[in-house]
Amino acid sequence: MAKSNADRSAKAAAKRKERGEEEIRLHCLPGTRQALAELMAWSGIEEQGEAITLMIHHLHGLGPGGALPLLEPPPRHKYEIPENVSRKLKLAFAREALRIDTDG
Repeated sequence: MAKSNADRSAKAAAKRKERGEEEIRLHCLPGTRQALAELMAWSGIEEQGEAITLMIHHLHGLGPGGALPLLEPPPRHKYEIPENVSRKLKLAFAREALRIDTDG
């Protein structure tokens, strides 16, 4: 007699538990998803989990000296307010301060 889906699921769950397997979830933005898809295409890997597992093991294999530079967060975008915008904001603030002073 064929095993039911529940039996197969239970067997798979028991095997994962026995091996110490643990699920890791990854939420990512479209750019990260695209980068992963390209890496998988370049290497011919079809399973996301396999690609991520291989990347983790290869990165770990580089040791601290090789891995740490690759784990640096990307530089943050810096926005500097242009001089003309700054001037307009200062004028608006001064006008509002005057309006508040004359109203009160």
